[in-house]
Amino acid sequence: QVQLVESGGGLVHPGGSLRLSCVASREIIGWLTMGWYRQTPGKTLELVARLFPSGSTDYVDSVKDRVTISRDTGKNTLYLQMNTLNPEDAAVYYCNVYSAAAEFWGQGTQGTVST
Repeated sequence: QVQLVESGGGLVHPGGSLRLSCVASREIIGWLTMGWYRQTPGKTLELVARLFPSGSTDYVDSVKDRVTISRDTGKNTLYLQMNTLNPEDAAVYYCNVYSAAAEFWGQGTQGTVST
C-alpha cells in the first residue's frame, strides 16, 4: 500500500500561482509513473501532468507553458507548480501513482481561482 498526501491548495486570484505537493509514504518517487489529475463538479477526471521514471513529462494542452511537474526523491515528494492561473484551473487536484500492479490516489487538495 502507498499513502499519498497532497497539500498546497488554496485560493488565489487570476494570474496567481499555486504549488501543490504530494508526499508518498514509501520511496516510490522516481520509480513509478506519477501524475496530477483534477476534477470539477460535473466534469470527468482530467489528467493535468505526468512524470515518468525516466524524467520525461507530458501535460494537457490547456496547462502547457504554465505548469511544471517535478519530484524530489529524497523527500518522497511530487510537486505541481502552477502559474498564471485562471478560473478554469479551479478544481480538486489529485496525486496519482501508477504501476502495472496497482494504482494509488491521494485525497485531493482544492485549488480555487477567483477574484
